[in-house]
Amino acid sequence: MTRPRILQIGKLFPATEQALAAQYDVHLLASEADPKAFLAREGGNFVGVATSAGVGIDGATIAALPNLKVISSFGVGFDKVDVAAARARNIPVGYTPDVLNDCVADTAFGLVIDAGRRFTDSDRYLRRGDWLKAPYPLATRISGKKLGIVGLGRIGRVIARRASGFDMEVRYHNRRPVEGVEGYEATLEGLARWADFLVVAAAGGAGSRHLISREILAALGPQGFLINIARGTVVDEEALIEALENKTIAGAGLDVYEDEPRVPARLIACESAVLLPHLASGTRETRQAMGDLVLENLRSFFATGQVSVAVP
Repeated sequence: MTRPRILQIGKLFPATEQALAAQYDVHLLASEADPKAFLAREGGNFVGVATSAGVGIDGATIAALPNLKVISSFGVGFDKVDVAAARARNIPVGYTPDVLNDCVADTAFGLVIDAGRRFTDSDRYLRRGDWLKAPYPLATRISGKKLGIVGLGRIGRVIARRASGFDMEVRYHNRRPVEGVEGYEATLEGLARWADFLVVAAAGGAGSRHLISREILAALGPQGFLINIARGTVVDEEALIEALENKTIAGAGLDVYEDEPRVPARLIACESAVLLPHLASGTRETRQAMGDLVLENLRSFFATGQVSVAVP
């Protein structure tokens, strides 16, 4: 029996790639010197696509695959997947939510602690030998502070649970209140003005581009910290750099950036910012679970015509 031919766009978790190759006829698009010419010749042979949230698939690539039946994406974000183009052809798009909630929330809270207590910066201070000259400056307490969450979805709710262990007061801002959840702030500016730590957990995409604007950062103020584990595009990065340089906010903890993996030199120079290389879901356990769901979405489609977990 002929195995379904799958186009892999970008690298995936190694164990996922191995399992894909064992079950399907997989071709890595990045192995082609001229991907556009390859798709023009061979695009009609592929029935499925395996991709990731960081790479996605655009409308032009979907159009170059006339027999495409299913897309399975490794990750929770789908702003780089042209979902509208897929839906126009009734192509289901699977993704991997929930299995990464805990690790992303852990990273968010790690950034809260590190930005406030300045552990990373104090580590550099010790290694430079500066402790021999003077004690490290005082930092900011975490317990009992006010935590604002921008986007109380799957991951935002887990972040809120983490905050309860530190006796933090939690409020949130969404497009609309979450039924049964107290602490809704009707405006993002109001949430920023109230919060000591503003954690961004909103979905990416055109609708949330630069949601954290110059005005929101001004509302957060010189004692406030911004934490972003969502998408780099949600924050106006230039405005954030200026706020850090001018100390109009106290600090930031970032796992995502507008033009990854290129991080502006001015941002790297900001010692009040903790910078991570987009590793929020980067544990062996979570990446394995994400890969398993990529495979399950494909298996389910070829068995039933539907992916197990489709984008909303």
